[in-house]
Amino acid sequence: MNYRKFGNTDLRVSEIGFGSWAIGGAANVGGVPIGWGPSDDAVSQKAIHTALDAGINFFDTADFYGLGHSEFILGNTIGDRKDVLIATKVGQKVGNDGKIAIDYSKDHIIKACELSLQRLKRDHIDFHQLHVARVPHLENGECIEAMQLLQQQGKIRYWGISLITFNPFPEADYFLKHNLGNGFQLVFNLINQKALPIMLQAAAKGYGIIARMPLQFGLLSGKIKTHTTFSSDDHRSYRVVPHITEAVLKILQEEVWNLCDKYQTTASGLALSYILSYPEISTVIPGIRTPEHVALNTDHLVQIDDDDKRHLQELYQSHWLPVMEMMEKQG
Repeated sequence: MNYRKFGNTDLRVSEIGFGSWAIGGAANVGGVPIGWGPSDDAVSQKAIHTALDAGINFFDTADFYGLGHSEFILGNTIGDRKDVLIATKVGQKVGNDGKIAIDYSKDHIIKACELSLQRLKRDHIDFHQLHVARVPHLENGECIEAMQLLQQQGKIRYWGISLITFNPFPEADYFLKHNLGNGFQLVFNLINQKALPIMLQAAAKGYGIIARMPLQFGLLSGKIKTHTTFSSDDHRSYRVVPHITEAVLKILQEEVWNLCDKYQTTASGLALSYILSYPEISTVIPGIRTPEHVALNTDHLVQIDDDDKRHLQELYQSHWLPVMEMMEKQG
């Protein structure tokens, strides 16, 4: 396992991190699935131990994943180990009407941080993130005050924002303009390269960069086929639909997968290696919930040459933009 500096902080993070959304298990809020279907806690714990053995030291979660269950599993398995870095997020919750609600008030963020620390069994969070806050929340200022206060109190070491998927620019620009926080979590993969300008600008200013959704809900794993379906308690059931799957697989087959043979790697290995070819990236967080996932995401990384990197980058403008439009409409 290789390690990279997280921006200008003193954190050194494994290139491959552990995306902990799926280990939160199945959860439904107001009729909307917010997980990846059921998970087995015993298997999740084995996956965490396997990840640690593989050298993964960075685990990313959120207080909304499994409505706290993802944090709970990490706390029970890792606890306050000093050699492990934990990132979590705040801002989404179940509202009084039972539906998904957002709350970036100072009081909520402070109280939610305390609850996260209790579930994680830690005295501090290494990197705390506003969970897709929008510009009005930032302009209001309470969420920024709360994060700065928690940092002063030592309850969080560093903080930043997890940017939204399809238009990450307004919030990123606000952070960069006001020199806020220490890092960004953003979507970056072979299909969705929209945040590339943010990544380059932010890294140049000393921000750490977490690349999420590296396999685009599994579409870049090589495992999803045109006939693949997902259960109703898996959020992909309304996101990874046949017309999107068909469009993605067609481009991959014609323009991308031949590189797997060239580099003697897997689909996941190629997808992750492309992201890691950018030195601006601090860590990539594929979703992991089984020991097998650890191996799939760590054993097949390769060095991509400049010409192939350029080809994969240029595909965003030439091929992937229409697919991105379909994905945005799907939600």
